[in-house]
Amino acid sequence: MPNISKLSIKSARNALEKKEFSAHDLTQTYLDAIREKDGDPPSGQGRAGIHAFLEVFGDASEQAELADKKIANGENLPLLGIPVAIKDNMLMDGKRATAGSKILEGFVSPYDSTAVKKLKDAGAIILGRTNMDEFAMGSSTESSAYGVTKNPHDLSLVPGGSSGGSAAAVAANLALAALGSDTGGSIRQPAAFCGVVGLKPTYGRVSRSGLIALASSLDQIGPFTKTVGDAEILYDVLKGRDALDSTTITEETYASGKKFSRVIGIPQAFVDGEGIDESIRNNFKEALDKFKSLGYEIKDVELSHIKYALATYYIIMPAEASSNLARFDGVKYGFHKDGKDVIEDYFQTRGEGFGREVRRRIILGTYVLSSGYYDEYYGSALKMKALITAELNRAFEEIDFILTPTTPTPAFKLGEKTADPLAMYLADIFTVPANIAGLPSMSIPSGFDHALPLGIELTAGLGREDNLFVAGKEFLGE
Repeated sequence: MPNISKLSIKSARNALEKKEFSAHDLTQTYLDAIREKDGDPPSGQGRAGIHAFLEVFGDASEQAELADKKIANGENLPLLGIPVAIKDNMLMDGKRATAGSKILEGFVSPYDSTAVKKLKDAGAIILGRTNMDEFAMGSSTESSAYGVTKNPHDLSLVPGGSSGGSAAAVAANLALAALGSDTGGSIRQPAAFCGVVGLKPTYGRVSRSGLIALASSLDQIGPFTKTVGDAEILYDVLKGRDALDSTTITEETYASGKKFSRVIGIPQAFVDGEGIDESIRNNFKEALDKFKSLGYEIKDVELSHIKYALATYYIIMPAEASSNLARFDGVKYGFHKDGKDVIEDYFQTRGEGFGREVRRRIILGTYVLSSGYYDEYYGSALKMKALITAELNRAFEEIDFILTPTTPTPAFKLGEKTADPLAMYLADIFTVPANIAGLPSMSIPSGFDHALPLGIELTAGLGREDNLFVAGKEFLGE
């Protein structure tokens, strides 16, 4: 059977073409690993009980047999025979999708999201859907209505969030790659906590059609992989214009004449802020030294507005979330609770269907959009968003990347921050600027602290994922 701990997408595709093993053998090896390590979805109570998956699709073996037939017929698709997982907020025709919430309990999608369709068209075998913070609201995958996911490196720790299930699946060798969504760091933060590569593309580069929305101006789908090269393969499959998503862009949208100059910008005041763990500081310095040894120039950059990014994000995101989640009323689909009349039906359905964190953000978002507070809060946040975006775009006229730690701390204990929302929100401090400005950003593994993975974050100019892939491969020696 294949040694899945050593495989990448590239090496697996080569082995499949050479008939070293079949897609069916490969898929079965992953299904066996899920059965052994992940537990019985949705309870996650198995030998180890990582609980990365909410559902393993019963037709995975059939998908693999079809892939073997295509390989035998000489078809050569970029993901043909490759087992992947998808986050539970991406629709797949005929499959359940709950976004980690009770309010969507039992909902079955009538169509494929564009991202899933592109995976299918590229020949991928979709193993199942992964656990997530409810409606992607969280940084630890503890707010899921279907139980917590655990970090494969230490089952007492969180895997990060909101895409913690996808990150854990790749890190634990339960899938060769996985898709997540990133609204304020929900791909990059769990990638750092779990020791894998996580990419958030430029806003609009990957279609959001069929993605259950959190905040529409910030959300972006992206991959979790073991290598930067694999992230590039998945990105090439996913990217492109989509008639179903008017915000999608082409490669020409942000065409730039700036040549790759190997200059990395460091917002030193931002990196040296309070609340940064000493192990993170030391690891970041080591990463800087490594980039210097690879021939990169390190340059200080002044980003005076970036310190306001987290506060700006936590006004804009709840505002958009409160609007997006208004559609979940228990009438059309999902969970429903009877009351004495239609209004009470609505109140009880949403009160019981939504979890604590979702209710908190809906209330906050409704407040900042309310009459008398709209200009003071939401309007001011939009102005700050414009200032942050302009400042970052100016910086990329002189540099190729901004480098920061991905997270202010290593992975923390399960339950450690659930009673302190502000402490949980601070886990996103380094990741939210890229979402606010729509920039491509990637977390790559950068070492360990007492066996816990650490990550660094490279952020590039609009449309410059190519630069991220070059630097990431060089850093990891691919």
